Amino acid sequence: MPSYRIRTATPDDLDAARSVMLDIVYRDFATGYVPRWHADIIDPAAAYLTGARHTLLVAVDESDGAVVATAALDSRGPAHPPNPPWLAARYPSGETAQLRRVYVRSEHRRNGLARRLVHALLDFAVADGGYRAVYLHTDPGVVGAEPFWRSLGKVICDEREAPGGGQGIVHFEVPMGPGAPSPLWK
Repeated sequence: MPSYRIRTATPDDLDAARSVMLDIVYRDFATGYVPRWHADIIDPAAAYLTGARHTLLVAVDESDGAVVATAALDSRGPAHPPNPPWLAARYPSGETAQLRRVYVRSEHRRNGLARRLVHALLDFAVADGGYRAVYLHTDPGVVGAEPFWRSLGKVICDEREAPGGGQGIVHFEVPMGPGAPSPLWK
């Protein structure tokens, strides 16, 4: 079984983290890189390393020191547009921890890395003390993404069920804290 270390990214990790993110965006997403959606990938330092309430985590393969997975959290709630206005109101910036860029290179999947990264992000959100909710959205077209997030959170909005299908995105809330009904917490 491979051994991985989860840690907060440093400036020295940013090129490797960006590589993981871009590989996933191009290989797993039908859209590829879209600047208005993925600008944080190009400048992860500004997005995740400069704000005290934001973080970028990396998973490092201990056999060779390579960054093989990423996960980020910031205090920006979902914006309207493109998201439904009621969703933006329910998860306002500053009070919402948004999970982003939970990406694992394909050859390192099925080792529990994404779950470990999310657990560490939830610990970060709880320690912050100012977040009242943890939100994320996913593209259900990405293999494995929707079942993974359904195992950890509650669907708040499935745009595929809306008139016209919206963007086809599924929005989730993930429980925070040791008392939360989540398999992440012991």
